[in-house]
Amino acid sequence: MRQPREPEPDFPVRPDSAGFPALAATAPLRLVVADDNPVVRAGLTALLSGRADTTVVAEAADGREAYEAALRHRPDVVLLDVRMPGVDGISALPHLVRLAPVMMLTYSHETETVREALRRGAGGYLVHGEFTAEQLVRAVHDVREGRPHVTPGAAKALIPQVQTSAPAHGDGELAGILGGIPSQNLSQLQSDVGQSFRSRFQLSGREAEIMDLIASGMTNQQIAATCFISEKTVKNHINRIFAKLQSTTRSQAAAKWLGVA
Repeated sequence: MRQPREPEPDFPVRPDSAGFPALAATAPLRLVVADDNPVVRAGLTALLSGRADTTVVAEAADGREAYEAALRHRPDVVLLDVRMPGVDGISALPHLVRLAPVMMLTYSHETETVREALRRGAGGYLVHGEFTAEQLVRAVHDVREGRPHVTPGAAKALIPQVQTSAPAHGDGELAGILGGIPSQNLSQLQSDVGQSFRSRFQLSGREAEIMDLIASGMTNQQIAATCFISEKTVKNHINRIFAKLQSTTRSQAAAKWLGVA
């Protein structure tokens, strides 16, 4: 007598899986990167799209483009710079948080800027130069899951207000943000500021200042005007900076300085 045929499973089974279903791959987090500096955008896109757990679905050069990209792609997280021409990050923030969690990723760590970003709904605040590539990826996942993430420079900007304010004064949410930083207390954060991965490059204070300006997209002439030095002096600094960063171009140096190389 013929045995009845076993019903086919309603899921795909690999031949070597002994009857167990194949594990579904976790979809990578879909990100929008908004920054007016093309070097920063390119570096972040290369870093985050070259992984299995994250991918960049769109880039934007200002807040308006970021909003349009978020509306079109519905990303899991938006990485947002503060200072951009046209519509800046702070102005775009209340509109973006209706579409996706937003993590500020910027050079700006002024107290009022950090506080305003958190008031307007930012789920995290990372300052360039204070995180590694792996810490950036972990922060993206944290913000997606509703876990706040703040790097030391941003946290330091908030510490005086948190220490002197009570929840009744409206700063309870800031204390909550700081309380979400894993394995670090406030006093540790204060001493950690400036002790970032950048220290391995051994740039002098002036060289670090100039490298920040290079990464922000300034020309030699603009850097000279900003630092009140001659263009020849700027070029001399840049030659020493490139040697220390083992770079031959501005974009290469900026990518290493920002931790996205």
